[in-house]
Amino acid sequence: MDAQGRGQAEDIDPADQWVLNPDTGDYELRLPSSAPQSPVPGPRRAAPAPEREVPAPRRRRATPEEPPPGRRDRRRPAKKKAKKKSRGKKILLWTGGTMAFVILAVGTAGYLYLQHLNDNIESLPDDGASTGGFQKDQAINILLIGTDKRTGSGNDGYGDKGSAGHADTTLLLHVSKDRSNATALSIPRDLIVDIPDCPTTQEDGSTKVIPGSSGVRFNQSLGQSGRTPSCTMRTVTELTGVKPDNFMVADFNAVKTLSSAVGGVEVCLAKDIDDPDSHLNLPAGKHTIEGEEALAFVRTRHSVGFGGDLSRIELQQQFLSSLMRKLKSNDTLTSPTKMVKLAEAATEALTVDSKLDSIGKLKDLGMELGKLDTKNLTFATVPVIDNPAEPKPVTVVLKEGPAQQVFDMVKNDISFTEVKEKEKEKKKKEDAAVAARLEGAKSEPSEIRVRVLNGGASAGSAGRELTYLQNEAGVTKSENAGNAPAEIAKTTLEYAPDQADQARALAEILGLSGAAMKPGESVTNSQGLPTMTLTLGKDFKGAGVKLDATSAKAPEDLQKSTADKVECAK
Repeated sequence: MDAQGRGQAEDIDPADQWVLNPDTGDYELRLPSSAPQSPVPGPRRAAPAPEREVPAPRRRRATPEEPPPGRRDRRRPAKKKAKKKSRGKKILLWTGGTMAFVILAVGTAGYLYLQHLNDNIESLPDDGASTGGFQKDQAINILLIGTDKRTGSGNDGYGDKGSAGHADTTLLLHVSKDRSNATALSIPRDLIVDIPDCPTTQEDGSTKVIPGSSGVRFNQSLGQSGRTPSCTMRTVTELTGVKPDNFMVADFNAVKTLSSAVGGVEVCLAKDIDDPDSHLNLPAGKHTIEGEEALAFVRTRHSVGFGGDLSRIELQQQFLSSLMRKLKSNDTLTSPTKMVKLAEAATEALTVDSKLDSIGKLKDLGMELGKLDTKNLTFATVPVIDNPAEPKPVTVVLKEGPAQQVFDMVKNDISFTEVKEKEKEKKKKEDAAVAARLEGAKSEPSEIRVRVLNGGASAGSAGRELTYLQNEAGVTKSENAGNAPAEIAKTTLEYAPDQADQARALAEILGLSGAAMKPGESVTNSQGLPTMTLTLGKDFKGAGVKLDATSAKAPEDLQKSTADKVECAK
């Protein structure tokens, strides 16, 4: 094809390259930039009919609305250009802004050739460990798992040769309900956790319960004893209190193929690195890496930081940030060839849960994630300390206070970074409205009448909270009313308008936010007197523990960075 032909081919939208092959009855994707060298069978053509004389058409003068025949084509390029621009916007809408990790963005490009990509996707049951799949009008939690399983050629130097595929790299991606911010929380593979019992679907359709383990490394939540990604899901829920909506799993080849598909990913090193274990050999400075070198980069750990897994996590976060920026760039979004390569690489490299097993579902997820601005995406690592039970620590344990702060922020959909001024102003007004419920006179604790219901907290919570209220908080006119009719996510306090003074006083004692206060009606207590109703939700942390998390802030020493910045690994 000559240069002019190539230029015309690049102007054609890939979505228009579907051609019906009459020999097979199927539509085939014909992309000039990726067409095979061997001839592709085309539609059969009937033999040409004998030529016959056709009277020459009469010339007619052009009307003012119609250009002369020789000038008609001059208008067509403008129309075609406008069409191309519209399709370009469509591609940007479907793919722009989505998460870089394990190519969520590329899932949205699947409309190029849906059926072929659907056939590439491998899925596994979630075994009831998920919420049932993400919802468009709710916050989204996706569990992203990179395994140390070696598949394909060229992976002999990495990982455990006999590994069944442990949870080597795990991120919990939380995207806020309003899509204004997101957090990618890295969970160290050497973190000591309790792995719960895991019901797992077998190949014959039966269910086998894999017994849990106490005090083991987090990476054993996958692969060990036949555990599947649903077991990792359950472990994350047990650890953080956050139940993932979906999972995605990728092995070593995903890093190699995805980085190559985008034409390389830019990374930065603050010093020279020559790591024989990971095979990374790069001088200090910025580099564009792909394929084998990209895999070496995310696998290295002995030559950076303290030489452990936590230092490697920082490298992985830098790589994923850069990959996402590359995916969002016009250079990627406007290149049909790159989009096709990415779609192929992603669907072949990923294993997803059964609630996310088609291009259509991935596209819907990508549309939601595409609303996020990279500067409001925070990479963070679960706060940990060296395991004090080991003389020479090789594992880590939770740094309890800061770790719980981080988990609570994710659970309560609180951003780790600033959002746009307009969004902040809107949130400020909403907060002011509910905060106003806390303003005003407050009753004395001894004047507060309240009954306590358990609406989702652990068994016995209502009784323990009642004991705290009566013996320590001075709320003597309180009583246990048993279980609520239904479970609720967050604790609420319902009260009548004339009980506002009591409600404000109790909210201060319990640490309730204005959003937890529900103006409504009072009920009658066992003495026949009007009383408020405190319903303990799943967010209840324990008797006497403050409930409000809306003012929570990230721990000062939290390891974190934002996806819009390049930080050189030290």
